[in-house]
Amino acid sequence: MRHHSNIRKFGRVKKVRDALIRGLAVSLIRDGKIRTTETKARELRPFIEKLVTRGKIDTVASRRLLISRLGRPEAAAALTEKISPQYKERAGGYTRIVKLAPRKGDASPMAIIEFVQ
Repeated sequence: MRHHSNIRKFGRVKKVRDALIRGLAVSLIRDGKIRTTETKARELRPFIEKLVTRGKIDTVASRRLLISRLGRPEAAAALTEKISPQYKERAGGYTRIVKLAPRKGDASPMAIIEFVQ
């Protein structure tokens, strides 16, 4: 039984699942919006929102934490310098998920996750 287990496993082991979420987060920071499956977007949303909140506090400790979570210093720098300052007055809800038509090949529900302006 899966009672109270809200972690989506995506049929992957933990290391690969973490790498997937990191890659999606880096792509979202770099591009501003990405097209992915709905379940991946839903798993990415709390991860990236916590990072944006951390990026609003521009200290050495928060930058190091962002680098450790993202794995790329340039993505952490972009988050703290470009994205997080846009949301200084906002308390949360930095991303939006827009549902799309199912994918043609396997009918997976697709979505776009993007930063709210």
